[in-house]
This record gives sequence, structure tokens and C-alpha cells, in this order.
Amino acid sequence: MKSQAVFGINNSGVNLAVNLLILLLVVVWLALVYWTYADARRRIADPLLIGCATVASLFPYVGTVVYMIVRPPEYLDDVRERELEMQAAEARLAQLGYHLCPHCDFEVEKDYLRCPSCMRKLKDPCQTCGKPLDPHWKICPYCESEIGAPAPAPRRARRRRESSASASAGGEQAAAEQPSNT
Repeated sequence: MKSQAVFGINNSGVNLAVNLLILLLVVVWLALVYWTYADARRRIADPLLIGCATVASLFPYVGTVVYMIVRPPEYLDDVRERELEMQAAEARLAQLGYHLCPHCDFEVEKDYLRCPSCMRKLKDPCQTCGKPLDPHWKICPYCESEIGAPAPAPRRARRRRESSASASAGGEQAAAEQPSNT
């Protein structure tokens, strides 16, 4: 019995070479399907998109080439690692007192009330002591006044000023009267 020749080739040596070449192409194609699936799992989070990439790679060679063109450039693990590094760097910068304006990303000090670059308001001053307050605070940590409450009138300072002014005025009057008596 003579085996059926591929492409009408009757020479057994050439027929064997063509059969091995076809087997090689099929094995490489199946390996590319598996590679596409494995690579998509490392780069894509959505299972539906992983399945679409794998199904597209079933089109011999063309599907894998298309996947290689449109695939995400980074592995998911690299993306997560970069995000963690960025969060750690931001935390270190926050500990060092490095702050950025949320509107223009200009470097600002933690006690700035306004951004010197874009002039936007960053914090409100305390009504009592004037120090910058975080919007989440309920009490001023510097003077212990409540933030929502109106600023109390500094009556003690007025009484002291009034009493010192009246005492000094009385002292001036007494000093003015003493030379006239003599």
C-alpha cells in the first residue's frame, strides 16, 4: 500500500520532508496559541479579553501577530509593583514635608494658605490665631478654638488696654498736675 502523497508528491523523501514541515507548522501554531493565552493572562485582567485573544490566535499565525500588536505593553505584576512604589514614594515625600498643590502640582509648604503659582486657596486660616487649618480638623491644634464656632472677641485684651490706657492717662494727669502745684 502506498500512502497518499501530499500536494501530489510521489517521491517518498520529499513527501516525508513536506509532512515533517506541516507537522512543524502545526506544532508551532499550537505553541503560539498557548503562548498567546499565557501572555494574555499575565497582561490582561479581564477573563473575557483573555478568551478573545486566545480565540483570535486560533487563526493560524495571523491571530497571534494581531495580538502582539494590540496587547498591553506591561505585565499586570509590573503595573502593581510600579503603583506600590509610587505610593511608597508619595508616603516618604509626605513624611519629609514635600507637598504639591492639588490644582497645578506646584511645590508648596504645608503651612501655605494659597498656592503661589495658581493662587488657589489651599487651607483656611484659624479665626483666632491665623495659623493654617486642615479642612478635616474640628478644632485648631494651635490655640484650641473650635473651627465651626465664631471667633471669641478678645475681651481681656481690651480691658487690659483700656485699664492700662486709663492708668497711663491718669498718671499723665497726675504728672501734669504735680508740676502745676509746685
